[in-house]
Amino acid sequence: MKKNIPGKFDVSDNNISDKKISGIESIISASVDSNVEFVVGVPGFPITELMNSFLDRTNIDSKWMTNEKSALETALGASVSGRRSIVLIKHVGMNVLCDPLITSVTHTIGSGLVIIAGDDPGVIASQNEQDSRWYGPIAETAVFDPSTPQDAYDATIKGFEISEDTSIPVIIRITHRLEKSQEIVSRSSKIFHDSSMQKKQFDRSIWDLTMRGKHQRLHVKTYPLLVFESENSYLNRCNMRGKDIGIISSGYPSLITENVINSSKFNSSISHLILNMVHPLPFEILSSFSKNHKYTLIIEETEPFIESHLHILDNVLGKMSGHVPYGRIDREHIEFAIDHISETRIDKYNECVETIAKRGPRLLCDECPYLPLYHLLKKLKVKHNVNIAGDLGCSIRSASSPLEAVDTGFSLGSAISVACGFDRKGIAVIGDFGLAHSGITGLINALYSNSDVCVIILKNEVAAMTGGQCAPDLTDLLKSMVSDFSIINMSNYDRTSHQGSLSAIIKNKLRKKGVSVLVLTGKCRKFMQLD
Repeated sequence: MKKNIPGKFDVSDNNISDKKISGIESIISASVDSNVEFVVGVPGFPITELMNSFLDRTNIDSKWMTNEKSALETALGASVSGRRSIVLIKHVGMNVLCDPLITSVTHTIGSGLVIIAGDDPGVIASQNEQDSRWYGPIAETAVFDPSTPQDAYDATIKGFEISEDTSIPVIIRITHRLEKSQEIVSRSSKIFHDSSMQKKQFDRSIWDLTMRGKHQRLHVKTYPLLVFESENSYLNRCNMRGKDIGIISSGYPSLITENVINSSKFNSSISHLILNMVHPLPFEILSSFSKNHKYTLIIEETEPFIESHLHILDNVLGKMSGHVPYGRIDREHIEFAIDHISETRIDKYNECVETIAKRGPRLLCDECPYLPLYHLLKKLKVKHNVNIAGDLGCSIRSASSPLEAVDTGFSLGSAISVACGFDRKGIAVIGDFGLAHSGITGLINALYSNSDVCVIILKNEVAAMTGGQCAPDLTDLLKSMVSDFSIINMSNYDRTSHQGSLSAIIKNKLRKKGVSVLVLTGKCRKFMQLD
């Protein structure tokens, strides 16, 4: 049995009306109350802490996965066999799982399946700042963007209901600030703990339809249900306070906006429409709200998702008009936008481009066993004009000054395939977790197409950038795949006395035609455990 952490919130306690709980705890509570039986997650900010809470504080069957596509596919298997399931991934993971996601909507599923996507406004610990809400219209499914722990609880409960009513996966977008925010949460009186409850199974009658017919069915039967839910959802709330300014918001900025409106500066004179179900958008509600106000201001993170659907209206202002910035939204942004509401266009944020010099560098750990490699790679670049593809593990931190070792870092697992496209034999630097995530497919393709590439695999046995989760050991598989295979232990590597030998090995591999693999083993000092 898993135990609740002493002094922490007890997920089994339904009587929490007098206790403040966090966004993380509210999602866990809703999952328990919804009789979720299966949770899979891929590590990454801001999802790691939420997944760890499932692992440590619930009895739900919860597993870390190495890849988001595999995670969703596993959850789909749980769903069609009658188990309510959750997939936890960071925002960029939505890109990886979108293939089975989009097809699953027309294919249909069994028991409820909710995808919780952790977005990163402000790019605290990610390679980009994309907005997961866009996967609603792409996949033609429902998307929630809760603003408070109570909304996160309600969205999770409602998400499973909609998922089973429509036989499609549902997306909930969260952020780190929502996870950490706290309030008293009212848990649902409609709890699904009854073990005798009929579990929804996959309906095989969908196979009576053609692939085109499945899509037609979605628009005839399923999508209208989503539209009705959005237009009538209790999760979308409207506070009418005046006719001059009306603000439409979603996600965590809704909480900030309400605090701004109720401050002494504005004295609760501004109307506020809070959207927690953001796809399909409730266009009737939005249109009516906008028509009833002289100015309509859209407050949302990260992209103008709502605004882009309303910008044809003359009175709509937001990111596209320059009133609020793209990315993370803070109190001062909302106050500035309200103060300048009468201006049709503002250029305040046009030149706000953050640099590493201004923000400060994020460097590799001082005791990283791979520092000698990065210093060597920099010399190879200068002396021999070698192109080096990095990955989105720790190696990405060697791209900027002072190391300037790797040249690229497109996505997790991308290094090998990127290096295969160089005009001459180059180097791919990839971690063992990145290799297991998706880099292994790049290696298979390199061998299949007889590419010219030297692959350096940093085998520290953890996902070091995302919380130290274990990485699978693929050494034996690599030995069986690649004939030109070498392995070096970097833990006791002396930079001054051994760098010449490491340099010789890499140069030798660069001279050879075909695929070469060099595995460098080393212990991550950040997550190294005592024996």
